[in-house]
Amino acid sequence: MSVTEARRTDLSAFLRTRRERITPEMVDFAPGPRRRTPGLRREEVAQLAGVGVTWYTWLEQGRPINASTQVLDAISRTLRLDSAERLHLYRLAGHAEPIGQAPGHVTPEMQEILDRLGDMPACVANSRCDALAWNAAYATLWPELVNAPEGERNSLWHTCLNLEPTTRLLNRDQELSRAVAVFRGAYSRHADDPCWQDFVRRLASESPEFARMWARQDVAEPGPREKAFKHVEMGELRFRTTSLTAVLEIRLIVYTPMDDHTRDAMRRLMEK
Repeated sequence: MSVTEARRTDLSAFLRTRRERITPEMVDFAPGPRRRTPGLRREEVAQLAGVGVTWYTWLEQGRPINASTQVLDAISRTLRLDSAERLHLYRLAGHAEPIGQAPGHVTPEMQEILDRLGDMPACVANSRCDALAWNAAYATLWPELVNAPEGERNSLWHTCLNLEPTTRLLNRDQELSRAVAVFRGAYSRHADDPCWQDFVRRLASESPEFARMWARQDVAEPGPREKAFKHVEMGELRFRTTSLTAVLEIRLIVYTPMDDHTRDAMRRLMEK
């Protein structure tokens, strides 16, 4: 049995056992007579998830069909999967981990570390540049990013489309080019993930600048950088960024002020 076949067999067993533990009463269905199987029927799971009965049956049987991340999310909600189960479902269905969506990446301890950094801006981000958590100093500099709807808090997207009027990147040409190269390096690990593919398509469509840089095929690894910004109130601010890997592809990024003006500006912004 090949690895792919073994994974489909595991997917079939996993979905069946998760389905059998959900009782009709848990989803406000009448118990009904003559239930020959514990838990929900396949057609009931399909109804609740908004997918075809035949399609779901094939998925549970381990047939070679493709399941989108949106459908997997719907099935996860229907079967009330926890974070570990949801990630397991993604892997068995042949998808990479759902970037930025799975709970458990940002623990209370990680948030406490962010908050204790005080007037040093810091965030937790994944390899797709989605901001997953941040401290007050980071939110002060980039309110447009942190206040964006969930799923749109992506620093690469905001930088490419110039969506950060409060704090603009001054050495943008150099830093954006490198950011795209770092993203390219991460993309190679997720090239078969529809979520990543869709992100690249949408960003290339919205930003010709990104499209040109993406076409260069440049690759880089994340590392410390010196960045200059223009704040609407405080003028030029200079930081050295430090990127620390926390778990898997999740990074803690800390912005350390490089001069007295920047340190004083951050203190004044935090006192407001």
